[in-house]
Amino acid sequence: MNSFQNKKILLIICGGIAAYKSLEIIRLLKKRGALVKTILTNNAHKFVTPLSIASLSQDKVYSDLFDHNNEAEMDHISLSRWSDLVLIAPATANTMSKISSGIADDLASTVILASNKEIFLAPAMNVRMWEHPSNKDNVNKIRSIGYEIIGPEIGDMACGEYGEGKMTEPEKIVKYIEKNFQNKNNNKKFKALVTAGPTQEYIDPVRYITNKSSGKQGYAIAKSLKNNGFETTLISGPTNMDTIPGINTIRVNSAQEMLNATLKNLPADVAIFSAAVADYKVSKVETEKIKKKDNLNLSLEKNVDILGHISKHNSLRPKLVIGFAAETSELEKNSQKKLLEKNCDWIIANDISKTDIGFNSEYNEVSIFYKNMKNEKIPKVKKSILADEIVKRVVEEIN
Repeated sequence: MNSFQNKKILLIICGGIAAYKSLEIIRLLKKRGALVKTILTNNAHKFVTPLSIASLSQDKVYSDLFDHNNEAEMDHISLSRWSDLVLIAPATANTMSKISSGIADDLASTVILASNKEIFLAPAMNVRMWEHPSNKDNVNKIRSIGYEIIGPEIGDMACGEYGEGKMTEPEKIVKYIEKNFQNKNNNKKFKALVTAGPTQEYIDPVRYITNKSSGKQGYAIAKSLKNNGFETTLISGPTNMDTIPGINTIRVNSAQEMLNATLKNLPADVAIFSAAVADYKVSKVETEKIKKKDNLNLSLEKNVDILGHISKHNSLRPKLVIGFAAETSELEKNSQKKLLEKNCDWIIANDISKTDIGFNSEYNEVSIFYKNMKNEKIPKVKKSILADEIVKRVVEEIN
């Protein structure tokens, strides 16, 4: 099956010597059956001509933010909505700086800001520009937004220097995008379930037991699964996170409610239990507010272990069960133990004694422990980037 047949690709060409490679990208996309529209930035006109682009794409070339020939149509909106995917190749350091800062001062940058589609960038710049700290910050911010970066590669540059910054070759770029379409098409048959956030175990009508979980990591994983084509259900404890369009979101409070919602939404192919579920609940919840006392004794009882219950349930167990572990010491020992006791396939663990990652942070650093006793560490990154890394491994595993 041709993954590109009738796919609509919006190609944004920026001003760099690698712009000549965009002609080959258009040729390869058209050969595979894609529909291609192009935007040339002002500087790109100095490297390739609208005539050569139009001849290959067999469509109009766009450049102006306000085109008097299209007064009734806002190109920055219509182009974004028309496309299935936006590719920026070459993506210059200047354009990447604009994207990371949310600047919209020409047609290309305005389309990117207005887009509701997947965006891929193929950077091309001098090695020193690529390695500059400010550019690295821009790259990390672009990735955290959820955009994909293809390359760059190491090689000889037009300026005569050698190093990382050379634009990935057109054939590789097209194959990368093709694999993305193939994965999405394959993943449509898979159902994923994610739990996220804390639970609240009430003591009386105004007080409850809870924890510091913000739900950010679980929401990021659910979003990445959805973006990769999975039919995704998110069961969320109380958080301040907004509902993600395209995801079936079920909001709950207690551990029992989360368990009930989980059971109701099985079977699934993949279940990722990232929620920080309270281990205990109050044996007897008071119907009226408890008045202040010098001492208050609470009787607690164990909540049902949702991860263990589902992972050991032969008839409902998903093909891939992934648990999370928040540890303050002996991370590897405790995670390996949890992996075996819970009967899950992976445990993703983080050290919450580190104050700059984990609960309420935008960043995380984890170790993944696999059933085959192998493990790997993913260093500190934004939670959105970590979510993509986790989902990338999920896709490889189930496919």
